[in-house]
Amino acid sequence: MKFSIIVVIAILVFAFAAHFLLQDPGYVAINFRGYLVEMSVPVLLGIAIVLVVAVWAVRKLIIAPRLIGEAAGRYRSGRAGQKLMRGMIEVAEGNFARGEKLLARAASTSDAPLFNYLQAARAAHLQGNDQRRDEWLKLAYEHTPAATNAVLLTQAELQLDREQYEQALATLRRIEENSRDHSYALGLLGKLYYRLEDWDNLDKLLPRLKAQGRITADTIRKWTVRVHREHLERAQDGDALQAAWKNVPRNLRPDLDLLETYFSALIRIGSHEQAEKELAAALKKEWRGPLVRLFGLVEGPDASKQLKRAEGWLAVHPEDPDLLLTAARLCLRNELWGKARSYLETVIALRPTPEAYQDYGRLLNRLGEGDAAADAFRDGLGLVAESPKTAIPHLKTVRK
Repeated sequence: MKFSIIVVIAILVFAFAAHFLLQDPGYVAINFRGYLVEMSVPVLLGIAIVLVVAVWAVRKLIIAPRLIGEAAGRYRSGRAGQKLMRGMIEVAEGNFARGEKLLARAASTSDAPLFNYLQAARAAHLQGNDQRRDEWLKLAYEHTPAATNAVLLTQAELQLDREQYEQALATLRRIEENSRDHSYALGLLGKLYYRLEDWDNLDKLLPRLKAQGRITADTIRKWTVRVHREHLERAQDGDALQAAWKNVPRNLRPDLDLLETYFSALIRIGSHEQAEKELAAALKKEWRGPLVRLFGLVEGPDASKQLKRAEGWLAVHPEDPDLLLTAARLCLRNELWGKARSYLETVIALRPTPEAYQDYGRLLNRLGEGDAAADAFRDGLGLVAESPKTAIPHLKTVRK
């Protein structure tokens, strides 16, 4: 369109000039170093036009190789892009081997083969070929050293997916050397520590993860709770336990998992009186089943007073299976066998659990009801087993 406009304008200009030049062609004389050149104006214009066209043609000839090279490059890039797209489609459709081949072929003609190699590595990974996966990643690094972190992150992701935790840890530590506060790498490192149950290193990493803001608040909370649970479980005496509990952030102290771990630790180290007092206060603030069950495991200094408190709660929660189990256990401590049996049978009727059957079986054994106790233990085991087990018949003794 632009060229056509130029041609039309040129024709109009020449027509206008010809109209005047035909009436008077004019005269041009050029005297240079003793030479005299004479010509008409139309001839001079014709020479000028020829010179301009000649210069234009020479310029085009000079830049032609470069233009041809650029055109060839665009063609190759287009072909490589098509192969890349086809390879990605094949991988997405589950044709991993074919997709890997197309991606590899596209890499050989691509000006920037990094993406091809990374995707080929994923395709090899999905086929379970870790050796070829690592070869593609090596090629990606060799062709684009500036993308070291991208290559290492891809490698770490694939290693985590394959549960190659030691290799993934080594890879992520290399990224840590290159870019200490790489947010995505820190997130992967947090996931790795969580899977490895390396709570000490995860504890050290948590402040940096919070500062980066890459991990969701729910995940940060989950990891933080798990780390503090570990500290509480490791406490071997009252001082260590209280120090661990003070380190728990105030906004996390109402968390049920942490409370259950804390009170269980108090019972484990023998601080029963403190456990009884603090459990009663926690239950007064909020009624929670796991904490109610723990109250039945506390061996307070006054078992009858502890039972009286539990039975006072029963007036408000008469059909709470957790409270009934706790009352039964406290009755066992007070040697109130009949009342304990009544509570346990009510629990089993409302919500049978392995621990209720276990306590019930022990009580029946104590009362001399061996067969009934065996049935209770068997019923409790049946709740634990994934599926009913076929009983093995008694073998008859063959007498010789």
